[in-house]
Amino acid sequence: MDTRRLQMLLHLSRVGSMRAVADDLGVTTSTVSQQIAALARDVGTPLLEPVGRRVRLTPAGRRLADHAVVILAAVDDARSDLDPAAEPEGRVRLAGFATAIRRTVLPLVRDLADSHPLVELQVHEYEPREALDLLARDEVDLVLTYDYDLAPADADDTVETAPLWSVEWGLGVPSGTPVDASATATFARHRETPWIVNSRNTADEDVVRTLASMAGFAPRITHRVDSLELVQDLVRAGLGVGLLPVDLTTRPDVEVRPLRDPIVTLRAYTAVRRGRARWAPLALVLGSLER
Repeated sequence: MDTRRLQMLLHLSRVGSMRAVADDLGVTTSTVSQQIAALARDVGTPLLEPVGRRVRLTPAGRRLADHAVVILAAVDDARSDLDPAAEPEGRVRLAGFATAIRRTVLPLVRDLADSHPLVELQVHEYEPREALDLLARDEVDLVLTYDYDLAPADADDTVETAPLWSVEWGLGVPSGTPVDASATATFARHRETPWIVNSRNTADEDVVRTLASMAGFAPRITHRVDSLELVQDLVRAGLGVGLLPVDLTTRPDVEVRPLRDPIVTLRAYTAVRRGRARWAPLALVLGSLER
């Protein structure tokens, strides 16, 4: 397959118009139409179908566009391998959850800018599901995401992941709440208490429901918030309890009870589209994050 034709198909999948593809790539609309028609002959299946006066990708066209992301990245990777001494250059679009950005990204931004000024790092704050959707649409290059050992994320064979760090989580409760020996006993104590979960991700709610089930009850999910500070404020106001990191510096009148038998561990990791990790600017940022 001609990579130029693949590039046109991929661009069409993103902008939705042959005229827009032609304008962006500096060719005529007729050229775009002819090249994608030739690509359809190469693969032996229709890639476009008419919708009124416009066209859209067939299911086969969408699948080939997904493959094109990896194929074109591999071609770029092959070109860069011919000049391994070349300075990494380009824009790396990173999406991640706030804690990972503060803990992992911000400490390296200045060093990266000083050591590799031709690499531009763009940072966007999103929760895992939002960030992984952006990665699937090729709107970001790198995601910092997380799951819990009690609520592992579903595997996705189009994505490559690498671990970053992990941290133990406990239960945020009002100060003076008695300490229990196990996670199930801690949860059972709050059988009648309202529960606080994340408003933008379901992982911690899955953990809460799992542990509550082990303790013999269904939690009453009452509040959904994204901010750890707001979770503490709700706990402090007596409006509920919720999961918090055990190493968090808490506000007055709030304590984090460690959970044992089982322990709850949040696991942070990087995620990139399969076949993209060796692209020089992305490889540089990945290596810096992992170090």
